[in-house]
Amino acid sequence: MGSRSSHNRPRAGTSPPISRGSHISDVSASFEDAPHYLEHRQRLRARFLAGGADALPDYEMLELVLFAAIPRRDVKPLAKALIAKFGGFAEVLAAAPERLMEVEGVGEAVVAQLKIVEAAALRLAKGRIIGKPALSSWAALLDYVTATMGRATTEEFRVLYLDRKNILIADEVQGRGTVDHTPVYPREIVKRALQLAASAIILVHNHPSGDPSPSRADIEMTREVANAAKALRIAVHDHLVVGRGGTVSFKSLGLL
Repeated sequence: MGSRSSHNRPRAGTSPPISRGSHISDVSASFEDAPHYLEHRQRLRARFLAGGADALPDYEMLELVLFAAIPRRDVKPLAKALIAKFGGFAEVLAAAPERLMEVEGVGEAVVAQLKIVEAAALRLAKGRIIGKPALSSWAALLDYVTATMGRATTEEFRVLYLDRKNILIADEVQGRGTVDHTPVYPREIVKRALQLAASAIILVHNHPSGDPSPSRADIEMTREVANAAKALRIAVHDHLVVGRGGTVSFKSLGLL
């Protein structure tokens, strides 16, 4: 009796045997205990890879962006809250950091992730027009200025500088202002054109109100810039006014 019981005891330094059945049940339990959002994230990524952005509504596209900022939480409620507050995916990306922080659950990591995606999108859009003929890349140019300025909450005035072949050589912000006014200095615009050896310019500014219709002040300012540029043989190809409702061209309206 004594010899049998000692034979059945595990030897020193060894672990007691584990039954195959208990190992399988432990693995099954680990899958059951995994957070439910992990499987959701996998499915969402798979749908995006299979169908692209068109296969996902705005809040799910936003979820994909938020995954990197919040790795261990279900982000669907936050994505829906952001869309509800700002109106859409693009509007969330363009929102000011302080306004984003007003939404419960948004911290610095979320703001940084959103702004990284916005910056990447703008850089991609800019890459499609810089160094290319502006007049023959007009659709891409309109996409760029709309993405850059269309959702801004204050007025911004920028100048696109072109060389003799109408190649876009520089895109610069000349001034930022209030919700309905930006100071513009024709002499500074022309001076900068000379520094860049630009032969032509395109003026662009936005209307935060959303209505891109030119104001009387817009028309008068454009004439001042055009007159200053003409004296130095610099052409003003167009003045674009950007708003949420679209983009208006001075040239198309017969104002240039």
